[in-house]
Amino acid sequence: MSSEPIADYALLSDCRSAALVSTAGSVDWLCFPRFDSPSVFGRLLGQDAGFWSILPAGEYSSSRRYLGATMVLQTVYNTPAGSLTVTDALMLGDGQRGHDLGAQAPGALLRQLACTEGTVDVDVMFAPRPEYGLVTPLLYNADGGLLARGGADVMAFSTTVPFEFSGDGAHATLTLGAGEVLGFALHHRHSWQDGPIFWTQPEITRRLADTLQGWISWSGMHQNYHGPWEDLVAASGRILQALSYYPTGAIVAAPTTSLPEVAGGTRNWDYRYTWIRDASMTLQALWVAACPDEAGKFFRFMASAAGSQLAGGADLQIMYGVGGEWDLSERELPRLPGWGGSSPVRVGNGAWNQRQLDVYGELLDAAATLPQFLADMEPETRRFLAAAADAAAARWQSPDQGIWEVRGPPRHYLHSKLMCWVAVDRAIRLADVLHAAGRVPYWTRVRARIADSIRTNGWSAAANAYTQAYGSEELDASALMLAIVGFLPADDPGMLATIEAIEDRLTDSRGLVYRYLGEDGFPGEEGTFLLCTFWLAQALALAGNTHRARIVFERAAGFATDLGLMAEQVARDSGELLGNFPQAFSHIGLVNAAWAIDTAERKSRRGEWQ
Repeated sequence: MSSEPIADYALLSDCRSAALVSTAGSVDWLCFPRFDSPSVFGRLLGQDAGFWSILPAGEYSSSRRYLGATMVLQTVYNTPAGSLTVTDALMLGDGQRGHDLGAQAPGALLRQLACTEGTVDVDVMFAPRPEYGLVTPLLYNADGGLLARGGADVMAFSTTVPFEFSGDGAHATLTLGAGEVLGFALHHRHSWQDGPIFWTQPEITRRLADTLQGWISWSGMHQNYHGPWEDLVAASGRILQALSYYPTGAIVAAPTTSLPEVAGGTRNWDYRYTWIRDASMTLQALWVAACPDEAGKFFRFMASAAGSQLAGGADLQIMYGVGGEWDLSERELPRLPGWGGSSPVRVGNGAWNQRQLDVYGELLDAAATLPQFLADMEPETRRFLAAAADAAAARWQSPDQGIWEVRGPPRHYLHSKLMCWVAVDRAIRLADVLHAAGRVPYWTRVRARIADSIRTNGWSAAANAYTQAYGSEELDASALMLAIVGFLPADDPGMLATIEAIEDRLTDSRGLVYRYLGEDGFPGEEGTFLLCTFWLAQALALAGNTHRARIVFERAAGFATDLGLMAEQVARDSGELLGNFPQAFSHIGLVNAAWAIDTAERKSRRGEWQ
């Protein structure tokens, strides 16, 4: 089983799929051609599920970084005899820049070695295992490298180095001297498509440089935030873009499946899909960290994927495949032991058909944040957004599974009611853009009824706070959203009491915030949630307490890796990063909290808090 710390991995992306590369130079996760495709390399979840390692033989020390404002990884290895630089990237489409990042990406992984000093002996092990380790492909020598064929997958492994074959894969040991450069490329195709491409050494060098320039161009056009923690915010913007699926505009919650919320436990889920909630919040974060010019594509994707559901009277589904697929039925892969023995490994997500009423609010909130991208939208997209507001207005009184997707009986969750309020509130703001002025009186009446319900039923005198669900005394970090979405002023006495209660009673010894502490039907105690900790920082900033907000922000941001990547959770005892990685939610929280603190501090300097 894999036990490489989750924090040791780097993310590569071509805005269609993703790879994770360990500090030990091993690609232990790669799915082609989409984020949610079966893995080609899956050692992240099982030792026999495939990998591609490049590592100096013998002793070494290493350091790594992304090259400038890109998702191109550079790792430097220093050995007693010399120094080696390895540059890794998922190839972008040739010449694609800016908003077209991800267009024509061929589905290829590039790895280039350069000896910069002395000599370095290098071990290369290539062991593809398609379909989550089920398939051991046949390996052949071919003109230009190796050909791997098995199941539905065909891969061209470009190399000028001879490899020896074994039952485990293909292995080569080579020596590079100062100034020598050697490239590898792995191109994936399905068996029914035209064959994969073998690239020459000059072509590998050129496409690597082109990929670097592609990311630089996107960053130059998009990343315009100037404020505290600028580097972290910029990195988060790039990471969120890296989690986007260019062909449709969908955005995945994370590029992995089954990295556990509890080490050795069963809270292991597949996050390689587009949740309406996560994707909508990502667009809002990109508005701060970058410039979400791709927002129009996302709203068109949603109208296409989900429009017929609302038109037919069904609930809006909470998540979709990155191509718009509805059925994400969950299954287990018993052949994989899971990261750190955390089983089962799951593919698909059983929450896909849950009722979660908050999604209407997230969708309309994102639309209201980005109205400039709605002006020229197609009529069916306008109708879809208006229908989403109508659905929230009609269904807000129903129980559901809530934001945390509890797999138990539905309840009247406060956050779900709140986000239904947001849905109609934002629809009222957007009525002219949506060509829905005639609905405003109805939406206004419903908004008032929801607000009265929340104030009457959401407050617990015993807890002295707004709580998780109507009639409950249990705290829930999602109550912080009352201030964040503008339902209550952050300095409202009830809101201040809720902020204080969460900071005092829903945190660990480090001051990191739990989602909740009540029973949820799953074994094991999950860690603290980085998103929720950033919510606390954001709420404190909105209340004008920027000093405390900064302290809370720094606590959470301190768990970013050396590359600026953030996981979902932090283990209670060890401080180890847990959950699918990197996690869009955590980066969304970081961006929005940084922006809120910056805004609050600017107001304070202008004397607007007095």
